[in-house]
Amino acid sequence: MFQLLGPVAWTVDGRVVDLGSAKQRTVLAVLLTDAGRLVPWSALIDRVWDQAPTTDARSVLYTYVNRIRRVLERGPPAREQAAALVRRTGGYALEVELESVDLHRFRRLVLAAYDHRRPDPERSELLREALGLWAGTALADLPGAWAARMRESWNRQRLDAAVQWGRAELRLGRPDRVLAPVGELSSEYPFAEPLAGVLMRALAATGRDAEALDHYAVVRAQLVDRLGTEPGPELREIHQAILRGTLRQTTGGAAGQAGGTAGHSGGAARDIGRRWAIPAQLPAEVPGFVGRDAELAELSLFLPAKTRRAGGARPTMAVVTVSGTAGVGKSALAIRWAHRAREHFPDGQLYVDLRGYAPRQPVSAAGALAGFLSALGVPSRDVPANLDGRSARYRTELSGRRMLIVLDNASSVEHVRPLLPGTPSCVVVVTSRDSLAGLVALHGAHRLHLDLLAPADAAALLRTLIGARVEDEPEAAAVLAGQCARLPLALRVAAELATARPAGTLADLVTELADQRRRLDLLDAGGDAHAAIRAVFSWSYRRLPADAARAFRVLGLHPGPDLDAHAAAALIGEGPEEARRLLGVLAHAHLIGPGGRTGTYAMHDLLRAYAADLARIHIGRHPGRGT
Repeated sequence: MFQLLGPVAWTVDGRVVDLGSAKQRTVLAVLLTDAGRLVPWSALIDRVWDQAPTTDARSVLYTYVNRIRRVLERGPPAREQAAALVRRTGGYALEVELESVDLHRFRRLVLAAYDHRRPDPERSELLREALGLWAGTALADLPGAWAARMRESWNRQRLDAAVQWGRAELRLGRPDRVLAPVGELSSEYPFAEPLAGVLMRALAATGRDAEALDHYAVVRAQLVDRLGTEPGPELREIHQAILRGTLRQTTGGAAGQAGGTAGHSGGAARDIGRRWAIPAQLPAEVPGFVGRDAELAELSLFLPAKTRRAGGARPTMAVVTVSGTAGVGKSALAIRWAHRAREHFPDGQLYVDLRGYAPRQPVSAAGALAGFLSALGVPSRDVPANLDGRSARYRTELSGRRMLIVLDNASSVEHVRPLLPGTPSCVVVVTSRDSLAGLVALHGAHRLHLDLLAPADAAALLRTLIGARVEDEPEAAAVLAGQCARLPLALRVAAELATARPAGTLADLVTELADQRRRLDLLDAGGDAHAAIRAVFSWSYRRLPADAARAFRVLGLHPGPDLDAHAAAALIGEGPEEARRLLGVLAHAHLIGPGGRTGTYAMHDLLRAYAADLARIHIGRHPGRGT
């Protein structure tokens, strides 16, 4: 058994294996904490050297890794104890059976116990076994900030489990079993009020009211002296109930021995849900989703491994960015995949629309974190006031939990960075019109660029939304798909136009959309700011600096299908280098894309129509000043 819930140790057939120096044990502890997952070089170095590595940190780390590998290779041949330290692109993964690591076994038992459908006798036994895995203070022999953060997080999980075990025992009418273990923990963690409450209830239930009141007095004095605060409402209510002699056991003996009633289970579920919330925040999928099989398969490369035995795990990258032009279906893809993948994230799914490109005010990182912490069960009074504090608490809450986080419609890397977890046990999917190059460069994110739908998929989407009329007019449907630039949002708006005119033909609609200026007016989705093509494009345009906005308007007047930097320079009236820079800004915002020839750029028809429309409006407002 590998031990993290105490001094770091590895016991084989009753023999404790020498694991080397403190830093070497820290390397092993980091790998065991994220067992079965890729731990990047940078993360290992930051955690072992507290983000202040020496110049030779990488070579020293390599030495530690080789020594750990030799220790593991001399380990037992038994499959349940086997462990292999393997090198992956960018880091290492420790492939080991999770049941052989006390931390992961503890978490499995606790999560099983927190199933609200489980009767109290089973819940109590699971939690008793989980708490029995602790051999003192977690990572007791390791120095450093990472070990301190893990201790804080894991100790909080331990205290939560102890509170739930004690409450289950009280409901079962067995307060005498609670006194010694909860009393010992309460002495060690005097500010843990829920633990003190359990102990006071147990003392009162065994007729020791005076001791319960004495314990309250001790806890209150420490809170006042050390923190300058009074006990919380729950502890005060227990204290008053003991004084009045009205404190009642939650569950009678006979019912408790039999496993409790539905009402008792509901009380346990409320206790559990307050701390171990499992959020499921994904919005509904877009109906009629079509295609994107390759992109869905690419996202699935980053699922957690289903197999947890040695040799069965595979590395998972923590962050995937889905970028592309406005209306291309980034959010729809991310949400579609997230629903397919949710079973791989048993600790829950978090979702936020950051509104980086939207008519309403963007959601700040601080606001998003407040929502996430609330969903994770953190009481509002415990949510830090500033961004850094919230981000740190968020990382602590997510540590070691297998969760999916979808950050939709981000405007920039800075919009996203505070929302990244600190552990590869989570997977983050970010959607944005920005390429978010900083996430790739600094955080090792995988970039997934979403292009226009393939012609066959565009036709399939129209067929799904409109029905048999597409089969009756295949040529008109193909032209309609082209007029919509094979852009999913435009195709959906056009399909709505078609279904709203059941007596008309697709050919009639194609004729109406032939005029590009008229096309943007028709594809306004009834003025819905979230679906009108012109409005959706405008959110990207408005974020451009003035010189790039002017370049975008000018390029909309170019008659050809694509252009290079020299042609752009001639149109914009700048030199080739400045033209290249402006083209880069527009490409970064996905307002232009690669052209048909190497080194060229192009706009799809709807963006070109929008840019040309802007140019005409600008000239009309500022005659003599050009575009």
